[in-house]
Amino acid sequence: MTAKRLMSEFPPARDKIVTLANWRKQPFSDWSFHNVRQLLPTANIPASKTPSTFESSLAELGHVTFEGFGGKQVTLNALLRETRAKGFTVLHRGKIASEWFAHGLDPMTPHIVFSVSKSITGALGGILADRGLLDPKRPVTDYVPEMAASVYGGCNVRHLLDMTVGISFVEDYVDPDGDVAKYRLAVGWDVIPPGKNSPALREYLGTQKPDGKKHGDTFHYVSTNTDLLGWVYERAAGRAYADLLSEYLWQPMGAEVDAYITLDREGAMRTAGGICAAPRDLARFGEMIRRRGVANGKQVVPGWWIDDMIDNGDPQPWARGEFAEVFPGASYRSKFYQIDRKRHTLLCWGIHGQFIYIDPPSEVVVVRNGADDIPADFDSVRAWRRACDAVAKHFS
Repeated sequence: MTAKRLMSEFPPARDKIVTLANWRKQPFSDWSFHNVRQLLPTANIPASKTPSTFESSLAELGHVTFEGFGGKQVTLNALLRETRAKGFTVLHRGKIASEWFAHGLDPMTPHIVFSVSKSITGALGGILADRGLLDPKRPVTDYVPEMAASVYGGCNVRHLLDMTVGISFVEDYVDPDGDVAKYRLAVGWDVIPPGKNSPALREYLGTQKPDGKKHGDTFHYVSTNTDLLGWVYERAAGRAYADLLSEYLWQPMGAEVDAYITLDREGAMRTAGGICAAPRDLARFGEMIRRRGVANGKQVVPGWWIDDMIDNGDPQPWARGEFAEVFPGASYRSKFYQIDRKRHTLLCWGIHGQFIYIDPPSEVVVVRNGADDIPADFDSVRAWRRACDAVAKHFS
């Protein structure tokens, strides 16, 4: 079944209807991931009225070869077609070098980016800090005192930014009774079963407990940290997250298409994973980070914030964390992965195959949109990282 056939009749046949019960599963995700607004409540993130333009300098990249799965050599064309890739965009020196789309996606249609949302949220934090609205050193409870009785009562904003909160939450996407399953009910991404109750997102954040580890000691990937960070931003600036993101980042960056973000039943925004954005605007975002925060002729994200991400990511908490084997020798700072500390290669990474890869030495930015069936397939992550490295090497 193809994305084109799903939801295409009036009404669709029962086996072609996409709902909250199946929207993150294949084949339904081929359609749902670029039609999230038809399934969930959302808030708009307006684009620029004078968007930046892209020049093209097309290159033949389909033949680029690298190690795929099982140690076998594979070409980029083959990997794109053999996996659930929906989009692959390559910029070189700010120009479009290659674009490939499938399963109903195109350069201008917003696609959910899952935890790439975290990196966008991290970049916005730099803007707020530069404007004097946010202090990463301050306790979380200075902004959201409602968190005093939770694990967040003893940490600061920097712990949220760097995923070093000592929290007991386990980010297991396939455990039907685990923390993530309960979290999805709170954010409205799953239907609450009959006879069960679930708090909304903000109340759910206040129920999180410590795991006994010292804040700042260990990288521990937990999405609720970033949802709380979005709430911190709103309290710090006195405005809704979507409005802040549009005015301070999306519009100055020169975004061409309105993005949007999912809401829970009380209007709380899922800043950890609910942003939906067009592939070309994701490329604009990556290019802005590559150029030390400059986009559309403007300093959008402060350069010192980018420098801090690169220079002050601590490899020790990373080495003690659960992703150390996925990206050996990496670091994590302000919601960005630095996967090659010598090259300063950065990665924004979301489940089901979402990536923004930023390699300053080769002046390359790569965006991958996907609908991978397994949420966090580390073999796939490694293979696509090698694909991006091979593209960067091609231009080097």
